[in-house]
Amino acid sequence: MGERVSPMCPLRYRKQMAKITYIESNGTEHTIEVRNGQSVMEGAVKNNIPGIDADCGGACACATCHVYVDEAWTAKTGTASVMEESMLDFAQDQRPNSRLSCQISVSDALDGLIVRMPENQH
Repeated sequence: MGERVSPMCPLRYRKQMAKITYIESNGTEHTIEVRNGQSVMEGAVKNNIPGIDADCGGACACATCHVYVDEAWTAKTGTASVMEESMLDFAQDQRPNSRLSCQISVSDALDGLIVRMPENQH
């Protein structure tokens, strides 16, 4: 699970985290804290969230970290780069809100983000 920091710790020593909810294709939800600056994919992998394979390790060289960004969050996660769009062509069941989770950088603005995983990454 995400790292916990004592509420007594001064703000300058706290690690900035955002809560991200990952929803598996079967509806199982996992809400974890992910450190700012990490990718949504890194948060899933480091916390053993099933459904994100991340075969390339976050190099935007596969589509096995494909997620559906909740409609309420699409503007805040930004748009896919040309490279990401190319890789999304390999994703099964691509939708308008499809993204590669390795390309979404966690920040305070994404606190509460919800992503859903497709049924299959291959």
